[in-house]
Amino acid sequence: MKKIVNVLKYLLLLAVSVFLMAYALRSINFAAVKAELLRADYLWIGVTLLLSVAGYLSRAIRWQMQYAPLGYKPGLWQSYHALMVGYLANVVLPRAGEVIRCTFLKRSANVPVNVSLGTVITERVIDLLMLMMCTGFTFLLEFDRLHDFFLKIFTERYHGFQQNLQTLYLLGVVAVVGTGSIGWYIYKNIAKLRRNAFFIKVSDFMRGLWEGISSIQRMEQKGAFIFHTVFIWLTYYLTSYLAFFALPGTAGLSWQAGMAILVVGGLGMSAPVQGGIGIYHILVRTALLLYAVPLDTGMAYALITHTTGALLVVAMGGVSLVASLLQVKKKPAQQVA
Repeated sequence: MKKIVNVLKYLLLLAVSVFLMAYALRSINFAAVKAELLRADYLWIGVTLLLSVAGYLSRAIRWQMQYAPLGYKPGLWQSYHALMVGYLANVVLPRAGEVIRCTFLKRSANVPVNVSLGTVITERVIDLLMLMMCTGFTFLLEFDRLHDFFLKIFTERYHGFQQNLQTLYLLGVVAVVGTGSIGWYIYKNIAKLRRNAFFIKVSDFMRGLWEGISSIQRMEQKGAFIFHTVFIWLTYYLTSYLAFFALPGTAGLSWQAGMAILVVGGLGMSAPVQGGIGIYHILVRTALLLYAVPLDTGMAYALITHTTGALLVVAMGGVSLVASLLQVKKKPAQQVA
C-alpha cells in the first residue's frame, strides 16, 4: 500500500511539473527562443557550472563539519557522494533526497540516519534564513520592481485567500488542541510509555534527531562554517548573474538584477515539484520582464540555466551513486567519546 501511495505521489508531482512547464511555454515564440539559444555564449555557462561544482564541494565540507561535535567523522568524499545522490533523488521525487542522502551516509560511514536528518534540518533552516536575508536585501535594492512583481503574483494567484481565513483558523485550532491532547496523554502515561518498545524507539530516534539539530551549537569551527555558508550562497548568486552574459538579450543586466533572479529562482527551486520544473521558468521569465527583457529571451535564460544545472546534478549524482554503491566500508565513521 505504501509503495502505491509513493507512486501516486510521484505521478501527481510529475503531472504538476508537466502542467507548470506547459503553462510556462504558452505564448512563447519557439523560433525566437531557439535563436537565442543558438547565439548563446556557452563559455559563460561553463563558468557557472564550475561555480556550482565548487558550491557542492563547499556544502559537503560544511555538512561534514556538523558531525565533528557529535563525535562522528565521515570522510569528505563519503559526505560529498551522499549529498550528490540526494540531489539526484530530488530530481525524481522532491524532498526524498534528504532522507536518501542520510541513508547513503549510514551505508558508507555508519552515521545514524536520525542524527544525519537532524544535521540536514539545521542545514535547511540556515538556507531558509540566507534566502530570507537575500530577499530582504534585494527588496531594499529593487523595491519598486519586486513589490510590483510579488503583488501581482499574490493578487492573481491568491485573491481568494481571505475567503479561506476561517477554514485556516479552524484548522489551526484543531492542530493546537490535538497537539495539546497528545502532550497531555504522554504526560499522564509517561511511566507506562517508557516501558513500551515502540515509544522507546521513537524516543531514541527523536533524541538522535535533536542531537543532529543542536550540533551547530557545539561546533568549534564556527568561523569556517559561516565562511562556507556565505561561499555557497555566493556561488548561487554568481551562477545567476554570470549567466546573463551568455545571452545577448541579458548581457547588459545589472548585478542588482542578479540578486532578483537569485531570490525568485531560489523560491522556484524550493517548490515541491521535480527540480523546480515549470515554476522556476515562470518566476524567472516574469522577473526578467521587470528589467525590460522580452518574454522569449527570459524563457531562453530560464531554460539554459535550469537545464544545464539539472544535467550537472544528474551527471555528478550518477557518478556519486555508482561510487557509493561500489564503495567498500573499510573505515566507517566512529563516535568518539
